[in-house]
Amino acid sequence: MQAEPRKSLVGEEYEVEIGPVAHGGHCIARTSEGQVLFVRHALPGERVVARVTEGEEGARFLRADAVTVLEASKDRIDAPCPFAGPGRCGGCDWQHAKPGAQRRLKGEVVAEQLQRLAGLTPEEAGWDGTVMPAEGDKVPAGQVPSWRTRVQYAVTADGRAGLRRHRSHEVEPIDHCMIAAEGVSELGIEKRDWTGMDSVEAIAATGSQDRQVVLTPKPGARLPLVELDRPLSVLRIDERNGQVHRVHGRPFVRERADGRTHRVGNGGFWQVHPKAADTLVTAVMQGLLPRKGDMALDLYCGVGLFAGALADRVGEQGAVLGIESGKRAVEDARHNLAEFPRVRIEQGKVESVLPRTGITEVDLVVLDPPRAGAGRKTVEHLTSLRARRIAYVACDPAALARDLAYFRDGGYRVRTLRVFDLFPMTHHVECVAILEPAAKGA
Repeated sequence: MQAEPRKSLVGEEYEVEIGPVAHGGHCIARTSEGQVLFVRHALPGERVVARVTEGEEGARFLRADAVTVLEASKDRIDAPCPFAGPGRCGGCDWQHAKPGAQRRLKGEVVAEQLQRLAGLTPEEAGWDGTVMPAEGDKVPAGQVPSWRTRVQYAVTADGRAGLRRHRSHEVEPIDHCMIAAEGVSELGIEKRDWTGMDSVEAIAATGSQDRQVVLTPKPGARLPLVELDRPLSVLRIDERNGQVHRVHGRPFVRERADGRTHRVGNGGFWQVHPKAADTLVTAVMQGLLPRKGDMALDLYCGVGLFAGALADRVGEQGAVLGIESGKRAVEDARHNLAEFPRVRIEQGKVESVLPRTGITEVDLVVLDPPRAGAGRKTVEHLTSLRARRIAYVACDPAALARDLAYFRDGGYRVRTLRVFDLFPMTHHVECVAILEPAAKGA
């Protein structure tokens, strides 16, 4: 006999006390019946009316928005962005919080994930608990840093550019994104008609004047004539197979970091904050302290940012092996690192390629895995190589914490952890953990 469908609670409202921040840009509350609410647009300690946006009777938890603030936190401000708020643009999570409070909340999330998933206190992770803003991101009250050098706009049925609402395919049309970097804003994407497009990604390179637009058409739609307010190149993503094609201009942009220029093709991955690449290279190199002659691995190496920094520092007697799954990123990495004869870039998934290399020991490792983390199998292989130091760059504190537990099982401890706020107004952070072999008996 088929069970009756459970009643949807979407639209129900509850007056609740807001508890601690949770990973994902929301805080935890409970209804009077004890059901857990994940509440956006709220801050710890507030009393609010929360309206359910997702969930049904009997569900483990409900998602909700704070639609009325009855008792406000001292950290609350009016959102500077006119498109932020319940049911509106989902691009930011913390527009309603003071910048210092945002960083405190992010620090609390990192600490909670470390404790829950790795059993580590901040002290045991060599972290002082602070989340550092990027250079230039401390701005006057009421302003927000304009940091996002890559913005993917969704397009409404009538051709207007906007951003998706939280956990929704619905589009919030906008006339300006406050966190978009100046190089993106000056293109004027929001002023144009994009009828027939599913999405429009705007890229403004750091350290060069390169500008690029990546178009994804709806099935069967023709490309528009792209005339924006600055010179740029145009790429198209084939809606059938996801392949990227050049329409006009260069198929790449030139990004600048660590004193070197990096080619990034076909809209490929590069750190979004203009200060991120340099910030992370500095943190990684300060943690690893490379020596002349070292053998180093750069895993999930992208276009070769860390591999190039390592090659500079290990010198002609050293060697660097990079592994990257993306075909175009490998081509770019080989181009970007062509001046270093002792650098080799292999294409494929790290968990497949690394065992085939035959490498049995290395001096240093950098890994910058995707959001899901490296995973137990890869971590076990890395610990068997007995590197002097390992730098783990992570954009997700939960994945980092899980992998740190695997490293501990393999005989490594966290020497230092640094946390950077390279995504202001959102819940995201970037972490750099430096690991070393644990002392015998520790």
